[in-house]
Amino acid sequence: MVLLAVFVYLAIGASSAALIVRASASRTRHPAGGGQIQHVYEAAFLGGGPARVADAALAAMHADGRLVIGGPGIVSVRQALAHDPVERAVFEQLAAAPTGALHTLRLAVMRHPAVQEIGDGLAARGLMTPPGQNRGLTVWGYTQGFLCVMGLPLSFGLTIFSFIQSDGPVDFGPPFILMVLPALIMGIVIGFMMGGRARRRITTAGRHALRSYLVQYAQVYSAAHLVAVHGLRGVPDPALQAQLTTAARIPAGRTDGYSPSYTDAAAVWCAGSSPGSGCGSSSCGASGGSSCGGSSGGSSCGGSSGGSSCGGSSGGSSCGGGSSS
Repeated sequence: MVLLAVFVYLAIGASSAALIVRASASRTRHPAGGGQIQHVYEAAFLGGGPARVADAALAAMHADGRLVIGGPGIVSVRQALAHDPVERAVFEQLAAAPTGALHTLRLAVMRHPAVQEIGDGLAARGLMTPPGQNRGLTVWGYTQGFLCVMGLPLSFGLTIFSFIQSDGPVDFGPPFILMVLPALIMGIVIGFMMGGRARRRITTAGRHALRSYLVQYAQVYSAAHLVAVHGLRGVPDPALQAQLTTAARIPAGRTDGYSPSYTDAAAVWCAGSSPGSGCGSSSCGASGGSSCGGSSGGSSCGGSSGGSSCGGSSGGSSCGGGSSS
C-alpha cells in the first residue's frame, strides 16, 4: 500500500505541475496590453458574446425608430439606414428572412461574419481566447479533477480491503485513505481550477479593457451601451425587452426554414458553451452580470447574449440562441 500511495503522489503531482505550467504558458501567448475597447459592440462581445452584440444592435435600431418590432416578435424596417457593419448585417439578414421573425433575425445576426469578426479582432489583440485554443487543457484539468474525486471512494475501499486481508488492525502505518487523501484533494483543486481557467474566453487584458470601458462610459445611457453593459436587463423599452427575452429562449433549430445567405463555417465564437454562458461575462466581472463568455458569453458566448459569458460554458451556444439577460 505504501508503494501505491507513492505512485498516487507522483502521478497527481506530475500531472498537476504540468497542467499549471501549460495553463500559464497558454495565457502568455496573448500580448499584454491589447489596447482599449474601440466601440460599443466590442464591449458587448466581451460582456456577452455574439448574442449580446445582436441584442445591442436591435435595441439601438429600435430606439431611434429605424426598426419596428411588434407582436408576436415580427421585425419590420421603417428606415433602412445603417451606421456600421453590424447594423448592415441586421438589414441584410432581415431582407433575407421570410417572415421577419425576431428570433430568426437575432440568430442570423449572431452568426453573421460582421459579428463573428468582432471576436476575431478581440482575440488578435489578446482580449479574448480563440475558440478551441485551450480545449485540451480544459479536458485535462476536468479529467484530473474527476479522476481524483473517483479516487476517494476507491481509496476507502482499498483501505477496508487491506484491513480485512490483515486479519486485524494494521500496526505499521496509517490507513491507505489517510496516506493518499492530501494528494487527491490537491488533484481535485488544481484540476478543476486549471480546467476552469483554461475554459475562460476573456483574458486578463480583456477584463481590464472592459472595466476601463465601464468607467469611461459610466454616464452614457444609449440603448446599445445599456445592453452591452447589462445584457437584456438593460433594454430601455420594456416591450422590446420582453420580445428579445422570448426570442433568446427559442431553440436555435427553429429558424422557420430560413437559411443564412453566407456559410456557417465561420460561426465559431461561443459554439459549445453552456446555455446562457455567452462568451465570457462570467469571468470578466462586468457589472450587469452574465449575459455568453465567458465567461455574458456567447453566451458565445461567453458574461454571453449567450448567457452567463464568453467564454465560453456544454450543450448550448450563444451563437445558437442563448440568452443575454
